[in-house]
Amino acid sequence: MKKNICVFCGSRLGADPLFATWAYALGSHIAKLHQVLVFGGGGGGLMGNLAQGALDSQGEAIGIIPRQLQAKEGLVENLSKVHYVSTMGERKQIMDEYANVYVIIPGGVGTLDELFDVWANAQTGFHQKPIILANWSGYYDGLISFLNQCVQDGFMDASHFKKIQIVHSLEELVELLASFN
Repeated sequence: MKKNICVFCGSRLGADPLFATWAYALGSHIAKLHQVLVFGGGGGGLMGNLAQGALDSQGEAIGIIPRQLQAKEGLVENLSKVHYVSTMGERKQIMDEYANVYVIIPGGVGTLDELFDVWANAQTGFHQKPIILANWSGYYDGLISFLNQCVQDGFMDASHFKKIQIVHSLEELVELLASFN
């Protein structure tokens, strides 16, 4: 059975050119694993590279994009399916309905919002779906350090980290995704 891999990532390329390369390769690997990419729909940045990688490998890519952002971010051509929504909340809800697995690669405020939303929902028992944080080139080191500080300061339990898996390379991520087939 095909799994829907929901990837949260930046609508920008970021400063490290490897992020764009890895995003494209991730999309390609998702297709080659016969899994379906679910993403934010935007045509720019890591989102666009990710989707293009899936499509270039004859995979399926489902985009969910707020109408307001479509003019700003564009849309990847030839998507398997597009959902146009009115709000970011509606976007996350539809992504959640599709998702069997969540993957978070580098991104900004929107990506962090999506990470914390799915992580909080897992922590509170609203879903049991795997959450994978791709800490490519140490991108999330500062965040992980801060979260460990939250544990130290008593605002989080160390057990919260059991709800996510942190990987450090594309190869590790692809191997983990392959285990879900």
